[in-house]
Amino acid sequence: MIYERVQVPSSDGAMINMDVYVPDPCWRTKVNVRRPAIVICPGGGYRFCSEREAEPIALRFAMEGFNTFVVWYRVALRGEDEAMGDCYASSPDHKFPMPQHDAAACLAYVRANADKYMTNPDRIAIMGFSAGGHLAASVSGLWQNAELWQPLGLKPEDVRPNAAVLCYPVIVADKDAHRGSFEHLSGSENVEEHQQYSILNWVTENYPPTFLWHTFTDGAVPVQNSIRMAHALAEKNVLTELHIFPNGPHGLSLCNDATAVVPEEVQPDCECWAGMAARFLHNAM
Repeated sequence: MIYERVQVPSSDGAMINMDVYVPDPCWRTKVNVRRPAIVICPGGGYRFCSEREAEPIALRFAMEGFNTFVVWYRVALRGEDEAMGDCYASSPDHKFPMPQHDAAACLAYVRANADKYMTNPDRIAIMGFSAGGHLAASVSGLWQNAELWQPLGLKPEDVRPNAAVLCYPVIVADKDAHRGSFEHLSGSENVEEHQQYSILNWVTENYPPTFLWHTFTDGAVPVQNSIRMAHALAEKNVLTELHIFPNGPHGLSLCNDATAVVPEEVQPDCECWAGMAARFLHNAM
């Protein structure tokens, strides 16, 4: 396994940490292999980046034949939580579109370094969890906005995801919102201001093929977020796969002992999501 932490330039002179997990070719494998890739955005309410949705996810999908890359994007971490880690840069001023710039810059970096990382540049997916799902979903919807990527010196074709996996994602900013995510993303408690960041504003026929999963009993991000997203994608005839599992709290990650903090986060009935998402990506990209 090739494991390294690289720094990717983003807007405003920021350098973003990205962890690389790429199986190392050896004499038993084809040295010219070009694997599909996944750029992973952990969740955390745009307040921090969850380690439970980082390396465990990267290693799980490496087993499914993907090169994986974890983005430690900029977040609005509160001062009292500064001891949580230094993988990512944090400041109350880290608002939209800084996280979007970071994820897009990392996706473009993977594409530009496809030969180095034995990656197929036309098979790069973006995956996100909770607020990281909002981040992945926003890049998937905004990739065509050339003006948004100008501060990065990138073009839409550089940042375009070829598919998306949205795991219990934050999508809407209305009555079904996870309000804290939009407060941190916008830097405001004004609910009206949050509406501009609803992913439903950015769903077009050019949205990439998308896999979504959620639990019906999610008490933090209501299941309506994924249901309404799937409906919006279907309206635009975008290839979509949606799974709603009956039970489980928010933030399940891999749904097993590897990522569980409390017993309720071990949900064997939900654990199959990773295999289903991998199959979807292999077929859709």
